[in-house]
Amino acid sequence: MNDPAAPNFDGDRLITAVVQDVASGDVLMVAHMDRASWEATLRNRRATFFSRSRDRLWEKGETSGNVMHVREIRLDCDGDAVLLRVDPAGPACHTGERSCFHVHIA
Repeated sequence: MNDPAAPNFDGDRLITAVVQDVASGDVLMVAHMDRASWEATLRNRRATFFSRSRDRLWEKGETSGNVMHVREIRLDCDGDAVLLRVDPAGPACHTGERSCFHVHIA
């Protein structure tokens, strides 16, 4: 990685995106980003991802209205994961739960 402020899109060209509520600190979801979704997120400040199952970009909330307004972006030390700190405009999970991590195991 040449630029420490740019993700490393080597390998499968996807990076992991962890989405965190900026107010509560709760982890809301995990998704993937490619270069196009990264650039869209930087440009419009709304969380945009690459859907592997749909093989296309998708902006969180494009159908539900539950958009995520990006307040802060952090890269990990290797540049292969990103932390999006967001103000969510509704539940993160497609089930209607606030977070996709609502299933308690232990």
